[in-house]
Amino acid sequence: MFKFKAIFYGVIGLGMLLNASAQTAPAAPSPIAQSACPALLNHTFPRLQDEKPQSLCQYSGKVILVVNTASYCGFTSQYKGLESVYSKYKDRGLVVLGFPSNDFAQEKSNNKDIADFCESTFGVKFPMFTKTSVTGDAAVPFFKQLAQDPGQRPKWNFFKYLIGRDGKLIESYGSMTSPESKSLVQAIEKSLAMKTP
Repeated sequence: MFKFKAIFYGVIGLGMLLNASAQTAPAAPSPIAQSACPALLNHTFPRLQDEKPQSLCQYSGKVILVVNTASYCGFTSQYKGLESVYSKYKDRGLVVLGFPSNDFAQEKSNNKDIADFCESTFGVKFPMFTKTSVTGDAAVPFFKQLAQDPGQRPKWNFFKYLIGRDGKLIESYGSMTSPESKSLVQAIEKSLAMKTP
């Protein structure tokens, strides 16, 4: 009888221990969750306004227009067009991502001044990130990847890359191409019409 009780309580105790460890053990991420972010978007950048890290994976499934910006450039007025396009199409799945850069020696010295300038001068609401190297050996991996796909790196400020809902680069556009140009807007609308993969 004593042996039976010992075995019985031993089994119960083991069951409780296993149950407790199953509840506290962290769940491994599913393969679906791990593969949900396209390789091109698997990067993190500090947000311009508060320098909090932001993963580009949060924009998976959206059409993305990536732009390297500057405050003292002849193309700086394109901020207005970028904000206009973003405002018009954001509810359909477009996001504009701005990357201020001093690679062409036309950007302000610190992130706070850049943020204040973008908001007060152009009312920029689309996501902006801290000052970033976008060209040459010092370019961040994200821009190196963008340059590989079409074989083009930013030649000047306000160079643009259009990324589809599948997280793959569609096309790059030079600084002379306005955000509201017919060719770019048509490409955006065509991309927005594609279903999320």
